[in-house]
Amino acid sequence: MVIYGPEGIGKSTLAAHFPHPVFIDTEGSTRHMDVSRTEKPSSWAMLLEQVQYIRDNSDICSTLVIDTADWAEQLCMDSICATKKLSGIEDMGYGKGYVYLAEEFGRLLHLLEEVTDHNIHVVLTAHAMMRKFEQPDEMGAYDRWELKLQKKVSALVKEWSDLLLFANYKVMSVATDNKGKKFKAQGGRRVMYTTHHPCWDAKNRLGLPEELPLDFSSLVQYIPTKPANVPETSTITPPTQEQTIPPLEPDPLPIPSTQNTVPPASVPQGNPKRAHNADALKALRDLMKANGIDDYQVQAAFAARGYFPEQTPLENLPADFIQGVLIGAWSQVLTWIQTNKPLPF
Repeated sequence: MVIYGPEGIGKSTLAAHFPHPVFIDTEGSTRHMDVSRTEKPSSWAMLLEQVQYIRDNSDICSTLVIDTADWAEQLCMDSICATKKLSGIEDMGYGKGYVYLAEEFGRLLHLLEEVTDHNIHVVLTAHAMMRKFEQPDEMGAYDRWELKLQKKVSALVKEWSDLLLFANYKVMSVATDNKGKKFKAQGGRRVMYTTHHPCWDAKNRLGLPEELPLDFSSLVQYIPTKPANVPETSTITPPTQEQTIPPLEPDPLPIPSTQNTVPPASVPQGNPKRAHNADALKALRDLMKANGIDDYQVQAAFAARGYFPEQTPLENLPADFIQGVLIGAWSQVLTWIQTNKPLPF
């Protein structure tokens, strides 16, 4: 299921009422909610690992919620740009970057399909945005609500979903002045639209009414439940090294633009490069923590490929190397570590 609508409409609250949910909160918007959640993913690789973990531990929950799809798309885009050493997705050439983005995002949808195969509901929330729309066989154009995703990714998500629900406020009446001119909308209630309309995208494969109140009680008769051994704590335990999933594809580690060069350890305070390196290092350490990997094992992995000397601290690695090689090819790095089991002596 995909639930999308303007900010603050109640998408996350609705998803929280699904049977035994676990949230992967990509934007940190559920901090005020009493729900089970994973650690906020700081990279695309980390997000994929979390979905894999839910897939392989299906007793954790009955519903997996990714909140939101558009923030997940941004993680995907950042990963592609870091791996390809691009300043932006459009640097790949006309339209090519968005094709690559759709292919990469498709990996997530494929994993989510495997989650549903394990009898777990999957709910994606997403923001909505207005776009100018023009019918090819009609004159004129008009605004309509669409998923806040790149067009190719949006098409994939809509095709993948069984239910695409648009949540919005329904205006109850429009006030007029003494001359009969309309000037102000009054009242309104939150509703879900379940079928396509010229002003929004929506669909369902369950024969739902065209309009429903934005409340889980409207959906409960259509959503089967299953027993789940849900942890008491509100944080899902990350996978250990032994529980890690094999790599998704056997691509070799990319070759960095410079080799065996270590930037100075001391960078002036306030330097944007330092902040960029800190963000990249945090994303790497999140992956390491989730898989029980220490600094030495990562150092041994990049030294074995001849990138940097083994003694190079992770803090001294360039941000583009961390993002593009270590995080961008994390599954291959992890496989090398698990196969060779390097020790610090």
